[in-house]
Amino acid sequence: MLDRNFQAKTPLLDAIKSYVNDYYAAFYTPGHKQGRGVSQKMRDLFGSQVFKADLTELENLDNLSTPEGVIKEAQELAAKTFGAEESWFLINGSTAGIIAAILATCGDGEKIILPRNVHKSAISGLILAGAIPIFVHPEYDSILDIAHSITPEGVANALKEHPDAKAVMMVYPTYYGVCGDVEKIANLAHQYNIPLLVDEAHGPHFAFHPDLPPAALSKGADLSVQSIHKVLSGLTQASILHVQGDRIDRDRISQTLQLLQSSSPSYLLLSSLDAARQQMALSGKELMTQTLQLAEIARKEISRIPKLSVLELYPSAGFVNLDRTRLTVIVSHLNLTGFATENRLAQQGVLAEFSAAKSVTFIISLGNTQTDIEKLVQSFQKLAQEHQGENSPANLAKQIDRQPVYFHKQPPKISPRQAFFSATETIPISCASSRICAEVICPYPPGIPVLMPGEVITPDALEYLLNMQAIGSEITGCVDATLKSLKVVKEEL
Repeated sequence: MLDRNFQAKTPLLDAIKSYVNDYYAAFYTPGHKQGRGVSQKMRDLFGSQVFKADLTELENLDNLSTPEGVIKEAQELAAKTFGAEESWFLINGSTAGIIAAILATCGDGEKIILPRNVHKSAISGLILAGAIPIFVHPEYDSILDIAHSITPEGVANALKEHPDAKAVMMVYPTYYGVCGDVEKIANLAHQYNIPLLVDEAHGPHFAFHPDLPPAALSKGADLSVQSIHKVLSGLTQASILHVQGDRIDRDRISQTLQLLQSSSPSYLLLSSLDAARQQMALSGKELMTQTLQLAEIARKEISRIPKLSVLELYPSAGFVNLDRTRLTVIVSHLNLTGFATENRLAQQGVLAEFSAAKSVTFIISLGNTQTDIEKLVQSFQKLAQEHQGENSPANLAKQIDRQPVYFHKQPPKISPRQAFFSATETIPISCASSRICAEVICPYPPGIPVLMPGEVITPDALEYLLNMQAIGSEITGCVDATLKSLKVVKEEL
């Protein structure tokens, strides 16, 4: 039980407030001197007050890399609130936390077991650490074209085949709100005395309501990384890394974060973490109750619209729980792709989180209102009326009714690090088949790589990427986003 008086504190926010309220002759960074030198356009758009809080490591504001004062106190409060033994504030998003987790547990040439549908930040971690990925394919729903979680059986088989692995990583929840069996997977990892690392970027709210899935740490995870900005009230890029137990070297976490994070952190981001923590500690259950109620209204109303359905829980090894604040609407029976649907909803003033071939996903959070939900439902009603009986393009089914090719890929031929730092050349896509990829290529969001450094480029992968691009997906990570050319490892003569 959290002590409300204790959790009502906002040590970092209060320390910043003292600088905002008083006038100083400022001879320190940043150059705008608490907004006095900011351009008029910026001031007109954002006001002047916010710039007063854009500070640096001044007296009493502590230092993010080696906190001993108000940042340390704020992080300790966060650990208690989110159920961790120790927490670190992140100002470069969950990306920094995921990379730090890999660097802190895996060295050059050491193995890590992780999902093939992992976020591209994990691939960055593999490149920087030199770790060797042992990929486990997630459970896949071919009807909805949605990848779920890895299964305990898949992890058990990987551990049996690679008992020398240094860590297991899983995504919990997925971008769709799908939760795997984190408790069983944690137990499997612990049987080999290695940690379970959890990309919990989309689950920082789980600890605050019994009708939400359980937080990863509460089910045995050793480390989790949460994006406080994604579904709570932190500013964009504001995240937290949490650790419990003795399987993670905490000094190593601190050292890796010093490598990855700016030595001039944004105190606006840091203070937003302090404030968001206090908000959830004091009012989290109430806020999540309201959010769940709004989400249920949206789910029920949209489910009543002909030819539309929403993703619901149907228990399986890779789908043991669902975050019901995450709304995925299946639109393929309207003969529309998710990409086309997202564009048409945007024209009506409704902006989705991301789209896929057959669906569109929405994040319903503590910032949404009843008016938002009504507009969302009305927009879908209008869309459904406009597209009743419309025929799909002849090639649409061919383009989307197929399993993502990364489910069939062989292990990387060389390590991601070796491929990334090898001599490379850029060649026409027509010549790329059977060559070793040297870049991360993925439809975004959700940012799951179809090709990554070290993997052999296959005709299926190229066809999949081109088809996804044709139906509206944005291809990111590669130098040539038009996909006319690809960067590959240069072949020796």
